[in-house]
Amino acid sequence: MSKEILRSVSSGGSMVVIHLAAFGAALGLSAQAAALARANEPEPLFIFLAIGLFALVMLGLRGFFVVNPNESQVLQLFGHYVGTARQPGLRWTNPLFTRVKVTERVVSLQTEHLKVNDLDGNPIEIAAIIVWKVTDTAKATFDVDDYRRYVLVQSEAALRNLATRYSYDGHDEGHSLRGSTSQVVEHLQTEVQERVALAGVSIVEARISHLAYAPEIAQAMLQRQQASAIIAARQRIVDGAVGMVEMALERLSRNKVVELDEERKAQMVSNLLVVLCGERGTQPVINTGTIYQ
Repeated sequence: MSKEILRSVSSGGSMVVIHLAAFGAALGLSAQAAALARANEPEPLFIFLAIGLFALVMLGLRGFFVVNPNESQVLQLFGHYVGTARQPGLRWTNPLFTRVKVTERVVSLQTEHLKVNDLDGNPIEIAAIIVWKVTDTAKATFDVDDYRRYVLVQSEAALRNLATRYSYDGHDEGHSLRGSTSQVVEHLQTEVQERVALAGVSIVEARISHLAYAPEIAQAMLQRQQASAIIAARQRIVDGAVGMVEMALERLSRNKVVELDEERKAQMVSNLLVVLCGERGTQPVINTGTIYQ
């Protein structure tokens, strides 16, 4: 695996002055050689020096490059990695170096809607948003072929693996994709980070952007959710009604409002449960006789 090496490069402004001075010296030598030639006193040394300075100036111009904020230039010499230039501004380095620009800006990608089976085997659709940035330019350049494509593929692979480890709906004994958002997101970010570490990439944030049952079972699952909600609501209503009946019987007995035998208690419990658990309002019936025959 590669490892980033920070390389200090020369300031472009100072090298511009040096190149202008060299170019001016080459022009002066050229003019002097031309004057000697007109006087039939040619001086080959001046000609060679002028040509050499011109060649050096033209070669040196290849060494200028610009480093934008949150960007880096990876430097190579004949296929050998020599370092990474991070200082922003106009810079100059060895003209024989080849340079590869790598952005260090934060990048956000959204995966496709993936169709996978959850822990219970139900087909679901899931997608995620991954926010990432390059932290090691050497790994991003040399250890993977295309680090952008690599991050996308590994993010989708991690998302598929995540979906198979959780159920869509919550269970009493574990987490779920729909009900345990924080745990699922933390798991997703950790797994994606482990997969893209080879490319020198750091995951800033991971979020689930789409989660739904597959269309072929969506209607059936909606009915199941509605049934579960109705059962849960009924259970709460019954629990509350039983508690109120118990409280009513206890207070009547404690305050000695009325003495009830077992048959009267049973009838009272039946009437209260009908009133408290019924979906519609009850119509009272006044009994003017007695329950005993």
